[in-house]
Amino acid sequence: MDLNILWFWIIAFMFIGYFVLDGFDFGVGMSLPFLGKDDTDRRVLINTIGPVWDLNETWVIVAGASLFAAFPEWYATMFSGFYLPLLLILLALIVRGVSFEYRHQRPESEWKRWFDGMIIVGSAVPALLWGVAFANVVRGVPLDADFNYTGTVLDLLNPYALLGGLTTLLLFFTHGVIFVTLKTEGDIRRRAQKLATRAGVATIVVAAAFLGWTTFGFGTPTSGLFAAAAALTLIVSVVANLLGAERWAFGLMAATIGLAVLTLFASLFPFVMPASNDPANSLTIANASSSPYTLQVMSWTALIGMPFILGYQAFTYWVFRKRIARSHIESAVH
Repeated sequence: MDLNILWFWIIAFMFIGYFVLDGFDFGVGMSLPFLGKDDTDRRVLINTIGPVWDLNETWVIVAGASLFAAFPEWYATMFSGFYLPLLLILLALIVRGVSFEYRHQRPESEWKRWFDGMIIVGSAVPALLWGVAFANVVRGVPLDADFNYTGTVLDLLNPYALLGGLTTLLLFFTHGVIFVTLKTEGDIRRRAQKLATRAGVATIVVAAAFLGWTTFGFGTPTSGLFAAAAALTLIVSVVANLLGAERWAFGLMAATIGLAVLTLFASLFPFVMPASNDPANSLTIANASSSPYTLQVMSWTALIGMPFILGYQAFTYWVFRKRIARSHIESAVH
């Protein structure tokens, strides 16, 4: 396998890691107004992701850095053409991170309410805009002969991209609520299970529409298989949640997100940024990649470093594997 092809799929793996891990962070943040009846409930929800949210977020840094190093033309075109949406994602991530740290610094309810609102917005905006961005990459955007984006921000808000954004929003929301059932006890766990079932039904409908549009509009036989597998795991995940098997539900939802990302990357291959106006202006794996020597150095670095990263993350999740209950928060207060 050529190294540029290998790195195309390595970057796909990194975005799978980011969307699976930070995806449930987004979902937990968006669940605050639905599951947080009072401040104790909201503290329980935030504490489910407190030890891991910043670790999960590093995946997007690694994915972005790898994209820049392996496919600089792709990085330059996407980050310049999608500048405003990606800037909004960055600002939302900053606001969300600051809110986690500052929320508990003062006891006033109004202070906490402001930061809770910023957590909700800071979670929902990336969940929506990542879907919009990746849907536009798959659909194709207008590019000139120098691979510069020639459209406008409004061109990115097309029906297919907005459906992609709604799909990731609902996938991450459901993923996060299922994570709450996995990490909590008592009444909040029961309410999360019911909410995950309702959200899961809506997610099935929207995701089926988006994956179907992707398969028949831009897909390949391979991407069609990934889309079908994603639909199956999503349905079984919702059923597992309904039956109270939250571990299976969470694992299957993670698989759904991973398969959905594979659907998008398989639909792209061998392009990385199709030109909707003139196929000759499209960026491909061949004309967007770095030199073979650069990719070779990156491959050895990834081979050595990635096992340590995965091992450290697995160890962190193992250490913080216990469930959280209201009594834990109340006893800490008193």
